[in-house]
Amino acid sequence: MRARRVIQHAARVVVWIAGGALLAPAASGAKTDILAFTGATVHTVTGPTIGNATIVVEDGKITQVGADVTPSPDAHVVSCVGKHIYPGMISANTVLGLTEIGSVRGTNDFEETGNVNPDVRAEVQINPESDLIPVARVNGITRVLVVPQGGAVAGTAAVVTLDGWTYEDMTVKAPAGLLVQWPNMTPVHAWWETRSDEEQKKAREQAIENIRNTFDNARAYWKARDAEKKMGIPRHDRDVKWDAMGKALRGEIPVMFRASALNQIHAVLKFVDEQNLPNVILVDGEDSWRVADELKARNIAVITGSTLAMPARRYEPYDEAFTVPARLQAAGVRYCISDGGSPFVAMNARNLPYNAAMASAFGLPRDEALKSVTLYPAQILGVADRFGSIEPGKVADLVVTDGDLLEIATHVEQVYIAGWPISMETRQTRLFAKYDTRPRGPMARKR
Repeated sequence: MRARRVIQHAARVVVWIAGGALLAPAASGAKTDILAFTGATVHTVTGPTIGNATIVVEDGKITQVGADVTPSPDAHVVSCVGKHIYPGMISANTVLGLTEIGSVRGTNDFEETGNVNPDVRAEVQINPESDLIPVARVNGITRVLVVPQGGAVAGTAAVVTLDGWTYEDMTVKAPAGLLVQWPNMTPVHAWWETRSDEEQKKAREQAIENIRNTFDNARAYWKARDAEKKMGIPRHDRDVKWDAMGKALRGEIPVMFRASALNQIHAVLKFVDEQNLPNVILVDGEDSWRVADELKARNIAVITGSTLAMPARRYEPYDEAFTVPARLQAAGVRYCISDGGSPFVAMNARNLPYNAAMASAFGLPRDEALKSVTLYPAQILGVADRFGSIEPGKVADLVVTDGDLLEIATHVEQVYIAGWPISMETRQTRLFAKYDTRPRGPMARKR
């Protein structure tokens, strides 16, 4: 791993041009395992914003942060005067790396056939060479929760880094949660729904029964497995499907229920009580603010869907989705903001900060909006000891910008993952460079 990183670092040339100034290492011949970012406005997230600050990074981790920090003589100094430095953002609900071209089935690995697939592992299915990953990465997203979809029990999610040769390189935490997709509780009346209300009701009840049977079967399996420790109890055959649910049943990882409507959320809470599940996260949760007090009492976190969305019901105000994070924050519910996680949205995963910006424009305090895509997802996903803020001991996922990270007009000038500069090239930048130099006028190619 170390050798791979050294090769990557040697191959990457960090050249930043901003305001006519070249931002480049100032210490020639310096060791490359110690970096010092100087002169920046540092947004620590967990503490105050520090002006004219220095961040020292050693072996990929932050060792010092402050305005009075003096880097060691052998540090590789990067001047960031006039720039802002933020922690890398975390997208807490995405299929980034699991989809590429919607119309080509072979590139879509976010769902498997079958209705019950707890043994599906998102990290194994990820494509490190996806063209969508660099696009998200260059806008400051450094870690993501990759979530499988499809069926009632879709599989286990994984926290991955958006940099690596293989899925082993990229995996940060796996499994990070078991995803359950709760069925619609209200019949759908749309042109594409051909089933009657009664048929939809039967399908809903069958789906819920499948989920219930899945948890009951897994619990019976583990009860039998645990009994093997006693004298005279024979060994049972292993089953990868039920093995995959052990950590969720024991509360070692959360069960992540995807549910948006109020009646879905009520049904999920009833199921949680029935199954005595100790660790639960609500995903999407468009109506979660309506039961915020209960969610807070149960210590259930919410990974919200996109705030850049239309109201779900005709009678709702236009800003219904915009205000969900602010309402959860005001009620004291643990939450973070995602982009919704659909396969279509993966193409625009770079827009995560603008979901937070929309929430900020509609009641969420500005510092809370920044935390909602950095520190809070790290806390909810159990990786806040390493990611989500700029402080000593954390991994150096850093984003250097020329302004407010949540503003769409801001330019992300360089992204560091674990202290190493990543390439700022994407398919879009390559195409722009290609067609920007296309011959024109009399020099154009003749037909």
